[in-house]
Amino acid sequence: MTDKMDQMDLQQYVLNLPLPNTVFFALVEATAKLVDLSDRYWQSQGLHGARVRILVELMKEGGTLLPSLLANKIGVTKANVSLLLTPLEQDGLILREPHPSDGRKWVVSITATGQTFLLRHLPENRQRVADAMNALNTQELHQLLALLAKLKNG
Repeated sequence: MTDKMDQMDLQQYVLNLPLPNTVFFALVEATAKLVDLSDRYWQSQGLHGARVRILVELMKEGGTLLPSLLANKIGVTKANVSLLLTPLEQDGLILREPHPSDGRKWVVSITATGQTFLLRHLPENRQRVADAMNALNTQELHQLLALLAKLKNG
């Protein structure tokens, strides 16, 4: 504890957040609640949410990506993406193959089994998230989207 701030002062400092910090923590808590909702669904289906994100990102990009690009897209390190890919490969949801023109690299592709998995489970997960987001009306959702874009880009 510093000379300028005793324990009571520190407690008051922690409790009395400025508005931007209050909003930040409210955003973090709301995001954590929604991510938890989605993760619980994926766990009930035997998968981790980050692994599902890999399958979704592969589909967004036409089915095949470099592991380093996958890591960037889902916000993990290259080492962590490798750890996430191994069980997906073992379950037959993805395939790792040598890069067609650069033998030093690998590419990751979603398999037909992985596509079937997404087709079977994405609608239920999306519905659960949509149900939680129904606390906001359409206008509020558009407003929130615009505000989040402003934060992201500004």
